[in-house]
Amino acid sequence: MTDAASFRIETAAPGARPSAAVFSSPHSGRDYPADLLAASRLSAHDLRRSEDAFVERLFDAAPAFGAPFIHALAPRAYVDLNRGAEELDPALIEGVRAAGLNPRLAAGLGVVPRVVAEGVPIYAGKIPREAALDRLRRCYRPYHDALQTLLQDARRVAGEAVLVDCHSMPSDALRAAPRVRGRRPEVILGDRFGVSCAPWVMAETERAFTEAGCTTARNTPFAGGFITQKYGRPSRGFHAIQIEIDRALYLDERRVEPNAAFAEVREALRAVTRALAALRPEAPALAAE
Repeated sequence: MTDAASFRIETAAPGARPSAAVFSSPHSGRDYPADLLAASRLSAHDLRRSEDAFVERLFDAAPAFGAPFIHALAPRAYVDLNRGAEELDPALIEGVRAAGLNPRLAAGLGVVPRVVAEGVPIYAGKIPREAALDRLRRCYRPYHDALQTLLQDARRVAGEAVLVDCHSMPSDALRAAPRVRGRRPEVILGDRFGVSCAPWVMAETERAFTEAGCTTARNTPFAGGFITQKYGRPSRGFHAIQIEIDRALYLDERRVEPNAAFAEVREALRAVTRALAALRPEAPALAAE
């Protein structure tokens, strides 16, 4: 296991077959820095409302199946690793000028967030520009540098690399989601509408979740964010797929604690993780394309 101040890399277990997959959980960090707690108008509990809480535990079997797993320790409310480094919010950061229309910035969801879930402000005023840039230096760039290295290593070993970008979503986000065979989806798979990964990656991922008993949908309401956009380059042998899991399946969303079904969901996702770690370019779905 390799540790950094703001993230952790859990390497593949010795003896496991090397995998094309790299698992990443950029939003599950819950080590809240003292400078954030001091500057925030919110309690530590309220700051957790944007957290993909415990997602790193749901997919922690990846190394046993040969796939490295990188996950954030620094929280999303401090720095959002699923945003571009240039997405600095002029409404929050001193000395930053608006540069065109960006709906994420307008909503307060830049690389240094201004709000947590449901648009609740984190700060009473602005923060210094240097403080924001320091977060990028210490947390953001090291994570992305490490993720890029893991993907390059996977492609070198397996011929192609598959980034499995792991997230969870508030249950309320699914209220307007299209029904799947009369049921509300539990897992949303995002490939930016076919851009960030080859069809066989989406097909095999969907198959894994379906066999685990999950109802899945594609790209609505979440098609993939900055990470899938940045790293998904199928023509170059890099595939990226985003996974969004309904938090109500495993989490008491109000208390931000695992619910009674947590162990059962984690066990089901162990089978999914095994299948995704076994993805290879010669997967059955590829031959069927």
